[in-house]
Amino acid sequence: MKRTFTVSLWQEGEWVVAQCLEVDVASQGRTEEEALKNLREALELFFEEPQPPEPRRSGV
Repeated sequence: MKRTFTVSLWQEGEWVVAQCLEVDVASQGRTEEEALKNLREALELFFEEPQPPEPRRSGV
């Protein structure tokens, strides 16, 4: 499912910061394009369904 979000971009020193305004997720990059790419990846991880942990195997 594709979703649309509002993003705020600003410069902090050498970094461009991208923050999603609908959810508390932000990322950064050296360029605007890189910051947006990194934010997109962070949002995908944020909305990813949680996976149950693998059962631990005891060493015998």
